[in-house]
Amino acid sequence: MTERPKLEWDDENVPFAPQFEDTYYSKAGGLGETRYVFLQGNKLPDRWSSGKPFTIAELGFGTGLNFLTTVQLFLSLPVRERPKLTYVSFELYPIGAADITKALSQWPELTQLKDKLLDAWQLKSGWNEIVIGGVTLKLGIGDAREMLGALSTQIDAWYLDGFNPARNPELWGKDLMYAVSGKTAAGGTFGTYTAAGWVRRNLQGAGFEVSRIKGYGTKRQMMVGQKPTI
Repeated sequence: MTERPKLEWDDENVPFAPQFEDTYYSKAGGLGETRYVFLQGNKLPDRWSSGKPFTIAELGFGTGLNFLTTVQLFLSLPVRERPKLTYVSFELYPIGAADITKALSQWPELTQLKDKLLDAWQLKSGWNEIVIGGVTLKLGIGDAREMLGALSTQIDAWYLDGFNPARNPELWGKDLMYAVSGKTAAGGTFGTYTAAGWVRRNLQGAGFEVSRIKGYGTKRQMMVGQKPTI
């Protein structure tokens, strides 16, 4: 059995995790934040244009907003421009279907994709595979620090989207960042909303070239990075 998180909600149905004292996405606009930090931060869909199979990985599936937004972008492309796309994600505390619906209710443009996801939302501990819009979701229910080591796939782009590093340091620690780097293909990238100095140092120590850029909305900075090709 998987453990469900205890959620609180604000007036706009933004879910808040008391355990980590953080919201699941930005109150300034979760959909816009996803597009800016993760899609633009990893230079998608430009990097799909080569036609080569492409794998995205994410630390923290949460409400599924990042995944569904990625599928939406993928489906906006002409069929001939869509690569074979795999999306790997990890979640220790999966949210129930009703809470996902509530959390995503402010974006009706995602409703059809969300409904397809929830039609298959029968999760078990370990790996779960769901295909939506031609994108294969491989969702690992469990601790990313333990499951990542068994992953055989090389990752082309990371969405580093754990809760606030100050409140959830385990998902940003040195050992995990080294494991992330070890699973990243040469030239692979990451995007993350945080600009915390110790997280930057962990990523640099793991072998990423890291840059700070303007953050989303009122957030001053965020980070993007790349694993060198040599």
